[in-house]
Amino acid sequence: MTTDVWLPFPADEIEGLPGASDAGLNYRYWDGGPEFPADPADCVFYAVPYMKGTEIAVRPLPGMTSLSVVQTLTAGIDHVEPGLKFLAPGVRLCNARGVHEASTAELALTLILASLRNIPGFVEGQRKEEWRSGFYPALADKSVLIVGYGSIGSAIEDRLAPFECARVARVARSARATERGPVHPLADLLSLLPEADVVVVSTPLTDTSRGLVNAAFLARMKDGALLVNVARGPVVDTKALLAELESGRITAALDVTDPEPLPAGHPLWHAPGVLISPHVGGSTSAFLPRAKRLLAAQLTRYAAGEPLDNLVLTTQ
Repeated sequence: MTTDVWLPFPADEIEGLPGASDAGLNYRYWDGGPEFPADPADCVFYAVPYMKGTEIAVRPLPGMTSLSVVQTLTAGIDHVEPGLKFLAPGVRLCNARGVHEASTAELALTLILASLRNIPGFVEGQRKEEWRSGFYPALADKSVLIVGYGSIGSAIEDRLAPFECARVARVARSARATERGPVHPLADLLSLLPEADVVVVSTPLTDTSRGLVNAAFLARMKDGALLVNVARGPVVDTKALLAELESGRITAALDVTDPEPLPAGHPLWHAPGVLISPHVGGSTSAFLPRAKRLLAAQLTRYAAGEPLDNLVLTTQ
């Protein structure tokens, strides 16, 4: 019977893991290095290395013939989807819901405030010893549209609550009701865009969302609006965004880009009205404790034969 569990952290650094001898599990540490820690055929539970890219995430999957669970440490699963074709039917894919909400929502709010209040301009002014006083936009009284209202989108709205926004509208794949108000379906998106001063994109990368923020989407945004992307780079059509930025009609704050990492010399680096952070929405001090708690909880359920949390799909 195969009982190997591949973890991206040493097992002795994860508090609350089921005891290896009691649970009958063999913990193997692999964080994406060139050598596998053991035969992939013996792995039953694979916790994917964090932020190592698709090539590393998928590399062991063809040999994992006994696999039962793939656990990502990201909210999105796009980096492992290319490897699902190698897996036998019945493998459960779980994501990291609950790990990244606080950090990503915190960064979304940071990008909004920094962009509206012209923090990059003040940093430049300090460097040049220039006193750049004046009136600048505030988040107060602005209308915000959140595109992608899952757990991260909801956490973003949590953090908007004290800022006296005039309105927060929500869009997801399908309509539903929440305590805060309605969530609109994607079909309503184009009609909602002209009303928003700030548009925050927090949707997963799927076939539906790839290129969602295209020329038609951007054209519907009001003059002077701010686009914030904390989702995935390919959700936004970079060429279409550059055209709007260079016209000066809208501004943008991007934690993710397409391509990524953004190469030196790319025009997006120096486009007017853009603030770029290097995909750090989830990679903060809040990540490790939450990721380790998730792994301990999931493996405790797995060892007990209980249903797993955060199940995204089961291979067919």
